[in-house]
Amino acid sequence: MNNNNDATMPTGIVARFLNFVERVGNKLPDPAIIFLFAMLLIWLLSWWFSGVTFDAIDPRTGEAIIINNMLASDSLATFLSSMVKTFTGFAPLGVVLVAMLGVGVAEHSGFINTGLKLMLKVTPKKLLTPSIILVAIVSHTATDAGYVLVIPLAGVIFYAAGRHPLAGIAAAFAGVSGGFGANFIPSGIDPLLQSFTQSAAQIINPAMSINPLNNWAFTSASSFFIILLGWYITDKIIEPRLKNTELDGNKEDLPAFEDARSDEKRAFFIASTVMIAGLALLAYVSAPGDSAMRSEDGSLTNFRSPLMQSIVPLIFLLFWIPGAVYGFTVGTFKSSKDMIDAMSKAMGGMAYYIVMAFFCALFIAAFSKSNLGALLAIEGAQLLKAMELPSAVTVVGIIFLTGFVNLFVGSSSAKWALLGPVFVPMLMQLGISPDLTQAAYRVGDSSSNIITPLMPYFPLVVVYCQKYVKGTGIGTLIAMMLPYSIAFMIGWSLFLLGYWALGIPLGLDASYVYPAVAP
Repeated sequence: MNNNNDATMPTGIVARFLNFVERVGNKLPDPAIIFLFAMLLIWLLSWWFSGVTFDAIDPRTGEAIIINNMLASDSLATFLSSMVKTFTGFAPLGVVLVAMLGVGVAEHSGFINTGLKLMLKVTPKKLLTPSIILVAIVSHTATDAGYVLVIPLAGVIFYAAGRHPLAGIAAAFAGVSGGFGANFIPSGIDPLLQSFTQSAAQIINPAMSINPLNNWAFTSASSFFIILLGWYITDKIIEPRLKNTELDGNKEDLPAFEDARSDEKRAFFIASTVMIAGLALLAYVSAPGDSAMRSEDGSLTNFRSPLMQSIVPLIFLLFWIPGAVYGFTVGTFKSSKDMIDAMSKAMGGMAYYIVMAFFCALFIAAFSKSNLGALLAIEGAQLLKAMELPSAVTVVGIIFLTGFVNLFVGSSSAKWALLGPVFVPMLMQLGISPDLTQAAYRVGDSSSNIITPLMPYFPLVVVYCQKYVKGTGIGTLIAMMLPYSIAFMIGWSLFLLGYWALGIPLGLDASYVYPAVAP
């Protein structure tokens, strides 16, 4: 990267490709409308193929598959009469809203922000880069906190340490967005993706159940990998290229790192103690062999156990209670109304998701009831079997295809709602478990986040950079983040294959093959 403003856009093949991505992406309708169009397309295809006889055998019935005409009068009547139930019964809707109620209290009270400040403040200079990436990964738990707090603070901290602030921003952006599929801490994204995966798996096996933490071990291990890889890229590739990039921002306008106040530290300590006590109580209640949190066979990790079915409510409580304690202790909450207002603000931020979920629920219902999903999975699996590709090649193909689609459709849940009903049943027919398919999706979904201008927070990161280097443009940020994206896509794919080859569990109650083989 040069020290002039001509570096705002990359040149040559990269520039043409990025221009193509931006043109195509800007012409795409909103994801909610995509779901609407997809549902209408399903209706038309179901009418077209309803009179066709297929040889494909439906694994659910053992008989030849039959396509149901969704435009038939009885189907339309059922669609209208069940529309409300289809929407309110849409599993991802409740999962996200309940989790975000608790996270909203923790976020708006200041509990999460203070925790992030304290984590960054005590970091040794030699470990500054990996520590920022670590905090960025953990910030996924608080949804937008990473973008609005960690990324700008990372620039401030690097600047205060005498390092290039854009390198700090790049490292944090890589952790928050490029490492979105990695995290030590279970969060709302786990049950959200699980709910889509389970709905997709039930196209083939209606009795199929997926554990909300089916990828937790893999995402935890991936955190170490992303931290190490991001550390190397930042210190050895990105920061050396930034040495000649002069800072020309107004020094008076540059943000300052504000230490947590003594009252904030005290409130954080009290709230954290409450959270730890809550976890200890949960462990104490769950430990006995006859615990009510265990399933009938005595397992805690089986999806049928009350503990696993309570993951979302537990996420709610483990953020809501400490958040409330922090708020009332530090004074950001003066009354219960302030706490309710925080929850309302969290729900206000979910308004768009609710709209998208409405159309998504209708699309998935039509896709499933028409039997087109099952037909596509069976025929697609037969095609893949005929190609005789190794399972590893198929999984890597899913990763790269997801990464490409991610350039145009930024929402993780929207993409998985579209791709899951195709990928999951298809790979189940090839003997690949929904758990492994979901893990592959998470790798592809994360790796290209940081190079697409269509990602909602991408322009915001450009603004952060412009506070230090006025000439920063979209191309500048893409060029800076491209090494992370390429390394994450290739390296993380190989990491998943190695993880798979070693047979390390993906998560709780998870498997690599379908049908699952009992250990």
